[in-house]
Amino acid sequence: MGQVLVDRFEVAQRVGEGGMAVVYQARERDTGAVRALKVLAPQLADDEKAVERLRREAQLAMQLDHPNVCPILYVGETTEGFLFLVMPFLKGQSVAEALDARGAFDLSTGVPLLVDIARGLEHAHRVHVLHRDLKPENVMLVAAPERPTGERGVVMDFGLAKHMASGAELQKLTATGIVLGTPEFMSPEQVRGETLDERSDLYALGVLAFELFTGELPFQGRTPQDQMIARLTKAPRAIRSIKPDFPIALETVIRTTLESNPNDRYSTMAAFLAALEESGTVPRPSW
Repeated sequence: MGQVLVDRFEVAQRVGEGGMAVVYQARERDTGAVRALKVLAPQLADDEKAVERLRREAQLAMQLDHPNVCPILYVGETTEGFLFLVMPFLKGQSVAEALDARGAFDLSTGVPLLVDIARGLEHAHRVHVLHRDLKPENVMLVAAPERPTGERGVVMDFGLAKHMASGAELQKLTATGIVLGTPEFMSPEQVRGETLDERSDLYALGVLAFELFTGELPFQGRTPQDQMIARLTKAPRAIRSIKPDFPIALETVIRTTLESNPNDRYSTMAAFLAALEESGTVPRPSW
């Protein structure tokens, strides 16, 4: 792949951070293109195997090419040896920011966004890449004037994705003290550290959909850990207990994604999209 060094970019400003990375807006010196540089946590640099594993997984994510996926363009290292990912800089706001600003989405904006996310994930799954950390913070809303809603959903952070052929998930980065995945959105099988397939991303999409339409999470608990335990022992709340006028057919589709047993969920994103279409809630004409 070839190493891309940080001096290839002129860093403008720090624009975000999370438990595993800091994100900077930067300009590519050769082309003038605005990029996002995601510099992974310094503690990862102390684990050569973890760094190499993340580098390989980012290479997998570089295969992705879809309007509902933010691609990874390059992988490189800073002069201090910290791994970073280079992505297009997308103007817009995350779904998490939109929920904070607007509150729960209505059907006219929420269902098209749900389809966007599912189509992006379906594309990734087609090339055998799992996301593993789908959540509102990892979906961007970018301007799309041609769309009835005026915006398009783009799934971010496939750099921490995982090839489906790989083994158990939660043991991958324990040497660095980092667990991949966000507790509130992890599937029961991810909580248990089992081998994952696309149905785990589907579960996370169900949690995101629940929050998208209600502003709340399907499992309650005082802490994320309490919610993790609830997913292993309890059924999710009904959307209609929060929004009584919510369409029964759409609630059934979302509820199916939240089944504790992966065998009881839709088998693929394509099957989920078909069920969503059959629910009668997808606007016409289709986008």
